[in-house]
Amino acid sequence: MDASTPLIKNVLLLDGEGKRVAVKYYSDDWPTLAAKLAFEKSVFTKTQRTSARSEAEIGMFDGYIVVYKFISDLHFYVTGGEDENELIVATVLQGFFDAVGLLLRNNVEKKSVLENLDLVLLCLDEIIDGGIILESDANTIASRVAMRGADSDVPLSEQTISQALATAKEHFARSLLK
Repeated sequence: MDASTPLIKNVLLLDGEGKRVAVKYYSDDWPTLAAKLAFEKSVFTKTQRTSARSEAEIGMFDGYIVVYKFISDLHFYVTGGEDENELIVATVLQGFFDAVGLLLRNNVEKKSVLENLDLVLLCLDEIIDGGIILESDANTIASRVAMRGADSDVPLSEQTISQALATAKEHFARSLLK
């Protein structure tokens, strides 16, 4: 791996109580589930009283750069190594944050995220692979995840649950209008 390639250690999406909603770890810095949960609790405890609602905040926690932003009852975190560029880590966070907002039609709250967890996890897969940043533009990420314009071309067996439900609703609506 090239030393100049920025790497992301993890992406955390926690609820207002610090519980996991969606998390992905890309390094072995936290080898056990207990270590991961302890890190999540530590970061949440240190950031829960900050006002990171309109702008992302950057902090150093346990030797890692953590960029975080809150909306409604959700806390978004992206962690990089202590030598990473904060702006790059912040760009990843903003891309993830905005892509989730686009996919959920700005209804970003715990309930809607859990109902569309497949889309949120696909967002993470489109943004980061093995810690390497692939994409940070929210519109590109959201369009890849939603596969806009391709729904009719994708067989029902290969669609996500939410896409299949949308297709079923569309067909049902058409049958009622005939």
